[in-house]
Amino acid sequence: MKCDEVRPLVDASVDRELSAADERRVREHLSGCAQCQRDAQAVQAMSKAVKSADYYRAPAGLGARIVAALPPVVADQGSRAGETVEQSGRVRVRKTGWSAWPWPRFGGFGGFGGFGGFGSGAGGQAAGFSWLAGALLVLCALGFAAALNLRRPATGGEFVNELVASHVRAQISGRDLDVISTDKHTVKPWFNGKIDYAPPVEDLAAEGFPLAGGRLDYVGRERVAVLVYHYRKHVIDLYVFPPGEAGPAAAAGPPLRISEGYALARWQAGGMTWWAVTDAGPEALTGLRAALDARLGGA
Repeated sequence: MKCDEVRPLVDASVDRELSAADERRVREHLSGCAQCQRDAQAVQAMSKAVKSADYYRAPAGLGARIVAALPPVVADQGSRAGETVEQSGRVRVRKTGWSAWPWPRFGGFGGFGGFGGFGSGAGGQAAGFSWLAGALLVLCALGFAAALNLRRPATGGEFVNELVASHVRAQISGRDLDVISTDKHTVKPWFNGKIDYAPPVEDLAAEGFPLAGGRLDYVGRERVAVLVYHYRKHVIDLYVFPPGEAGPAAAAGPPLRISEGYALARWQAGGMTWWAVTDAGPEALTGLRAALDARLGGA
């Protein structure tokens, strides 16, 4: 990492708000940069000074003096039902009930201004309850429709766009790895407890695709494991979905395609659905798939 990338993260590092991967990158940079070390020490000193500063409690009479200094409030002539005005020193404080809300009026229904002013009769009460029940039904229907929409799988085109966006976002932000390791016995256990399935992890360095680590991401409204491989100077993001999740639901279309200059490949292996994204050519994904299938087939 460079100095201009580390400095915005120093505050978060001191407050222990960084992920393990970012914290590691920051520490590696600080170990070899004297200027950033001084900046980090200054932030640590400020944080320590703030935490050790004396705490001053507000005087007991401060609240009363603030209230006394407020300008007087004059009650409206046409106060609604259920509304009272009390005198507090020089200030007239108005307390309003439910009647202050602009509820619609049906016939003799005069709003929910307390139970005494609930309506002018049985007809008003019935109309009020009917309106309230209808509003609740509408809200329930909207909530149910929103829930169905959230659970609806993305279409093939939308899903491909989400994969490309996820890949690009990770590369631009520099947070493409949550766990950095070339050892599959380190990467695979890292996902335990973070997702409800165990993705197969293989190091394919012998086949020209060394494992770099992994991360978690959200694609197709699902939390998904992403394995990160290198191919020459290119990065390949390999998204692993269990059967029945967003990956198979969006499996329409050719298994190998190009979108916005990025190559994507989809296939089934080892009881999982795999999606690979890279800025290298499609031949890189073909080779990765062949190497992974050979390992999983052997397993």
